[in-house]
Amino acid sequence: MMAFKGFGPKAIPFLKALDFHQSREWFLENRDLFEQELRDPLGDLVDTLTQRFAEAGLGLRGDRKKSLFRINRDVRFAKDKRPYNRHVSAILSPDGSKAVQGVFYIHIGLEGCFAGVAWWQPEAALLLAMRRAIETWPDRFRAMVKALKKNGLELSAEDAMKRTPRGFEHVTDEDLVAAIRNRHFAVRHVIDPAGIHGPELVEELVDFTMRAKPLLDWGRAIEGRIAKD
Repeated sequence: MMAFKGFGPKAIPFLKALDFHQSREWFLENRDLFEQELRDPLGDLVDTLTQRFAEAGLGLRGDRKKSLFRINRDVRFAKDKRPYNRHVSAILSPDGSKAVQGVFYIHIGLEGCFAGVAWWQPEAALLLAMRRAIETWPDRFRAMVKALKKNGLELSAEDAMKRTPRGFEHVTDEDLVAAIRNRHFAVRHVIDPAGIHGPELVEELVDFTMRAKPLLDWGRAIEGRIAKD
C-alpha cells in the first residue's frame, strides 16, 4: 500500500484539458499524466482511508481498483455523447463494493471537490423502511439530525419530492415531512481544490466521516431491522 501524498499539481489542469479535447486520441497520448496525477493518487487515497477508517471503527473500506469509478462515461443511453467525465471519484463501503448503501464518496473534478456520506437512491424497500423509521421513531431521527448539526453537518434536500409520498399523508410535523420526502439521506463536505495536493486531505476526510457517523449509525440500525424481518 502506498500512503496518500496528494493529487498531482497538474490534476485539475489535466481535467480541464481533457474536457476541452474530449478525444480518445488525446487521452491515450496523455494517459501517463492521468495515471500519475489523478488515478494512482486516488488509489492511494482509497487505501489510506481504508486503513484509517478501520482504525476509527467506521466500517468503511475500499480497494484501489474496484472502488474507483472509470474516467470514461457510459454514453449508450445518454444525449450527451462526450466520452470522458470531468472528474474522478471513488466509493468506500461496508463490504468494499459499489453495490451497497451507507457509503463514503470522494469526488475531485471541475464541478468542485467534495466528499459525502450517503444512502443514495436506496432501493424501494430500504427507502420505505427509512421513511417508516422517521414516522415511527421521530425522536431517534431528530436526535441524529441534532447530532449532525452539532458536528457542523446537515442532511441534503437534493432531489427531494415536492409532495409527500403515498401512505405518509398523516404526518404533519414540518421537519418529518421534509425528511420523508427525501429520495436520499446524505451529508456533504466541500473540499477546497487547493487542499487536494497534500497528505493533510486524509485528516480532513477522516474528520468529516467521524462527524457524519450519526447518519451511518441511524441508517445501519434500520438496515439491521430489515435483515431481522
